Amino acid sequence: MSSHIVNHIQIHVFRFYFKLDHSNSLAFHLFLLSTLNTMDDSLYDEFGNYIGPEMESDQDSERDSDGDADDNADEQSDGGGAVSDGEGPSNGWMTTISNELENQVVLAEEKKYYPTAEEVYGEDVETLVMDEDEQPLELPIIKPVRNIKFEVGVKDSSTYVSSQFLVGLMSNPSLVRNVALVGHLQHGKTVFMDMLVEQTHHMSTFDSQSEKHMRYTDTRIDEQERRISIKAVPMSLVLEDTNSKSYLCNIMDTPGHVNFSDEMTAALRLADGAVLIVDAAEGVMVNTERAIRHAIQERLPIVVVINKVDRLITELKLPPKDAYHKLRHTLEVINTHISAASSIAGDVQVVDPVAGNVCFASATAGWSFTLQSFAKLYGKLHGIPLEANKFASRLWGDYYFHPDTRAFKKKPPATGGERSFVEFVLEPLYKIYSQVIGEHKKSVETTLAELGVTLSNAAYRLNVRPLLRLACSSVFGPASGFTDMLVQHIPSPRDAAIKKVDHIYTGPKDSSIYKTMTQCDSYGPLMVNVTKLYPKSDCSVFDAFGRVYSGKIQTGQTVRVLGEGYSPDDEEDMTVKEVTKLWVYQARDRMPVAEAPPGSWVLIEGVDASIMKTATLCNVDYDEDVYIFWPLQFNTLSVVKTATEPLNPSELPKMVEGLRKISKSYPLAVTKVEESGEHTILGTGELYLDSIMKDLRELYSEVEVKVADPVVSFCETVVESSSMKCFAETPNKKNKITMIAEPLERGLAEDIENGVVSTDWNRKKLGEFFQTKYDWDLLAARSIWAFGPDKQGPNILLDDTLPTEVDKNLLNAVKDSIVQGFQWGAREGPLCDEPIRNVKFKIVDAKIAPEPLHRGSGQIIPTARRVAYSAFLMATPRLMEPVYYVEIQTPIDCVSAIYTVLSRRRGHVTADVPQPGTPAYIVKAFLPVIESFGFETDLRYHTQGQAFCMSVFDHWAIVPGDPLDKSIVLRPLEPAPIQHLAREFMVKTRRRKGMSEDVSINKFFDEAMMVELAQQAADLHQQMM
Repeated sequence: MSSHIVNHIQIHVFRFYFKLDHSNSLAFHLFLLSTLNTMDDSLYDEFGNYIGPEMESDQDSERDSDGDADDNADEQSDGGGAVSDGEGPSNGWMTTISNELENQVVLAEEKKYYPTAEEVYGEDVETLVMDEDEQPLELPIIKPVRNIKFEVGVKDSSTYVSSQFLVGLMSNPSLVRNVALVGHLQHGKTVFMDMLVEQTHHMSTFDSQSEKHMRYTDTRIDEQERRISIKAVPMSLVLEDTNSKSYLCNIMDTPGHVNFSDEMTAALRLADGAVLIVDAAEGVMVNTERAIRHAIQERLPIVVVINKVDRLITELKLPPKDAYHKLRHTLEVINTHISAASSIAGDVQVVDPVAGNVCFASATAGWSFTLQSFAKLYGKLHGIPLEANKFASRLWGDYYFHPDTRAFKKKPPATGGERSFVEFVLEPLYKIYSQVIGEHKKSVETTLAELGVTLSNAAYRLNVRPLLRLACSSVFGPASGFTDMLVQHIPSPRDAAIKKVDHIYTGPKDSSIYKTMTQCDSYGPLMVNVTKLYPKSDCSVFDAFGRVYSGKIQTGQTVRVLGEGYSPDDEEDMTVKEVTKLWVYQARDRMPVAEAPPGSWVLIEGVDASIMKTATLCNVDYDEDVYIFWPLQFNTLSVVKTATEPLNPSELPKMVEGLRKISKSYPLAVTKVEESGEHTILGTGELYLDSIMKDLRELYSEVEVKVADPVVSFCETVVESSSMKCFAETPNKKNKITMIAEPLERGLAEDIENGVVSTDWNRKKLGEFFQTKYDWDLLAARSIWAFGPDKQGPNILLDDTLPTEVDKNLLNAVKDSIVQGFQWGAREGPLCDEPIRNVKFKIVDAKIAPEPLHRGSGQIIPTARRVAYSAFLMATPRLMEPVYYVEIQTPIDCVSAIYTVLSRRRGHVTADVPQPGTPAYIVKAFLPVIESFGFETDLRYHTQGQAFCMSVFDHWAIVPGDPLDKSIVLRPLEPAPIQHLAREFMVKTRRRKGMSEDVSINKFFDEAMMVELAQQAADLHQQMM
C-alpha cells in the first residue's frame, strides 16, 4: 500500500505542479525535491522514470486496481467532479478521467466546466457569441429585419375572377396574349392600365369621385412623386372580348421617357406584340417613332391605341370634321414610320381602323372602342340585327351615309353630309361631352336615356370629370373592343413561338431544344429567358422576371443559370441554383404559383445571385448542348458618365455592393472602375443618373455618396489612311506584324452595330454584302477576320496580305491571337483609353516564327495591339463625341429664343414645323451631349416654362481640332476656342483617368519605327526647304 500511497502523492504533486505558476515558485521546487528524496529508489529507473513495485498475483492486482479506482474516485470527488465509468459520455458538467487514462495529466484549460450552447439550446438553434468591443455600440449584435419603404403597397385588392381560373388560363397558350404598352411620355399608358385594372379588380381604396389618377403600375414612391414611370411593371389581367370569352393578357407597362427606353427593350423581348399608345392631340413624337422602330426590329406586330381623344373636344375644341382629319393624319404618320422601319426588317404592317388594329380611347374618361365594337354597340342600342364587320368597314374613310337609300357611298349626298365616322362616331361622342359638361341635369338624363343609360341622383351631384367618367364608361362598357384587337392581331405564345425563338435564340435551328420551344411544349426541356430583375422589400436580393418558352418551371426545382457570357465551349458563366418560389407578378401584388407553363410570365426567387442583366434558365441534367438567348439589343447608348465615392472612405465596400445592385436593376447602367481607382456610372441622361443616384443612396448602399460633375464618353477615330506602314516586333524578335489604318465607309459602322451584317455569315454571303452595298472588291470582302471590340463592334480587321509574300498557314496559326490584340486595342484607344470607332485595320505583312514556342499568344497579342495603335496614330487621329437629337415642343413665339439657347451650346436646328391641329411648334435639333447639362433648365428659363424638350442619343460626331496638337495652350477658367476643343477634351479626360497629359509615342512605336519616322520627318523638312 505504501507504493500506492507514494504513487498518489506523486500524481498529486504533478497535478499541483501544473496548476501552479512554477516559474516563480522557489518554495515549490524545494518541496518537490524533499518529497522525491524520501521515496524508495527501487520504484524508479536510472533515468528517474517511475516503474512501480514488482508485479503481484492477479487477485492482488485486481484488488489494487479496485483500490486505485476508489482512490481516484475519492480524488475526483475531492476536486468537485463527477465520476465516469468510461462507457459513454458523462451526465455531469465536467469531464472526468476514465480508468484507462488514470495517469493522464489534464490541464486546467482542457477541462470542461460549462455545457455547450448546443446542449443547452438544442441542435436547431444558432447561437452567436460576440464581445462588446467587436463593433460600435450603436449597431445591434442581431440586426432586425430590414424593410425599406420604396414601393406603394395595396390593400384589399382582389380580382373579379379567382386565382385558380387565372392559373387555368396560363396552362392554355392559345388563350394567352403577351403585350407591351409602349409610347411617348405622358401619352397615357399608365392611366390606360388603370382603366383595365379598375375593370378587373375590386378595390375598396379606389375613389370614383376623385379626379386623381391611381397610377396602379407606378409602384415606386418616387414614380408617384415625379408623375412618370421609371420601371417597366407587368400585370396579368383576365379580360373578356365582345363575345364574353376570357383571355389572360400579360401586359407590361413601360416608361415613356426616352432616358428609360432600356425598360421598353426588356419588355419587348418578353412580348409577342406591341400596343402603341398615341396621344390624339400631340400625335407622333420622338419616343413614339423610336418605339415603332424598336418593335419592328424585334419582329413584333403593332396595334395602336389613339388615347386622349377627348382632348380634341375639351382642349383643342376642334369641330368633329377637323377631329377626324387630325386622327387620320396621326395614323398616316404612324404607317409612314412603320413602313420606313419595315423596309429593313421585312414584312410591312399597316394599321387601319377598318382592319381592327386601331382602338380609340380616353383612359381618363374610362372608355375605349374599336370600329367593330362600336358597330356592335349600335346594333345593341337600336336592336338592329346588322353585320358588325360590314358596318364597321363603312365607318372609316371617305364613306357617306345616304338617308334616302339608306346606303353608304363614296360620294356625299346632294344635300351635303359628313363622313360616316364623323356622323356615327364623333358627333354622338361630342354630344355626350357637351351635354355632361355644359347642360343641366334633365338634358343629360335625356341624352343618356337615348343611349340606354340611367344614372342615380347621387351621380348627378358629382363633379364634372367623375360624372363624365361614369357616363362614358356606362355607355361604352368595359374594354372588350381592346381585347378583341389583342386576340385578332397579336399572336398567342404558341403561334408566335417560331418567329420569336428564331429571333432571340443563339443555338442551332436543328436542335431538339429549338423544336420544343417553337412548339411551346410543356413536356420539353426547361428554357426560360430572364430579362428583368426586381428588388425584394429589403433590397438585398432580387427576384428574376422572365418568360417560359418550353418545359415547366416549378418551385423547388434545381436549374442551371446561364449568363450572357456562357457558351457550350466556355461554361464559366454558369451556376446551379434552386427555385425557391414562383409568382405571377401583379404590379403591387404577387400571386404565388407552384409552376409556370410555356408562354407565361413568371417571377422567380432564388436564381438572381449570378445574373447581371439577362440570363437563360435550363434543366441541370439535360445532355444536349444548350445555348443562351441573345442579350438585349438596346436602341440607345449610355453616354453620360459621373464618378462617385462615399463620403466616409470606410464605407467603400457598401458603395461597391450598391453599384453592383444598380447594374442589376437598370438594364443600361454601366458601372466600372477607372485606372485611377474612381468608380464611374454611365447612363443615358441626367434623369436616368438622378434616379440611379437616388436608388444608390436610399436603397442599395444606404451611404452618403459624393458625385462628380457629369461628363460624357468619347470615341477615337481616324480621318485619313496611315501615312506609312507601321510594324511591331514581338519581344523575342522572332515575329513581325505590319498594319495600316483607314476610315470605314459611311454607314458601315451603324450596319455592324444594328446587326445588318455579321461575321457569322459564310464568306460568300459576307463578300456579296460588302461588294454590293459598299463597293468593296471581293478579295477584301472575303478577307474580313473580325469586328471589334466585340462581335458587333464598329471596327474591322482585314487580312490584306498576299500568299506570295506571307506564309498563310503560319499567319492563320496566330489569327486568334492577332484578333484578340486588335479587339483589346479597339476597346481602349491610345488617345484617352476610350473605344475606337469607324476604323479599318489592314494586315499588310507578317513574319511569323515557324516554331510554335516562339509565336505564343503572350508574344503576339500585345504586339498586335501595339501595331494597331501605331497604325491608328499615323492615320490622323481624331476624337468623337456623342450628339443628342432634341425634340422641343413650344409655342410659335418662343422659337427664336430656342435658336439662341441652342447656338450658345454648339447646337443647331434641323427643322421647325407646326404640330398639325394644334397651336404648338415642333423644333428638331442636334446638340452635343457634353453641352446638354442644364440645357432643359436654361430652355425653360428663356421660354418662361412654355417649351418642353426630350433628348436622346442620335450619333457620334468628330470634335473640332487636333487632339495631338501640342502647340495649343489650355488656360484655366477660360472657355477654349472651338478648334481647341479636341485637345481640351483629350487632356482633361487623361487627367481624370490618372494618365499623363500627352500620348507617349515611345510606348507604341518600336525603335526601328522611331528611326524610320525620324528619317521621314527629315526628308519632308528637306523637301520643304
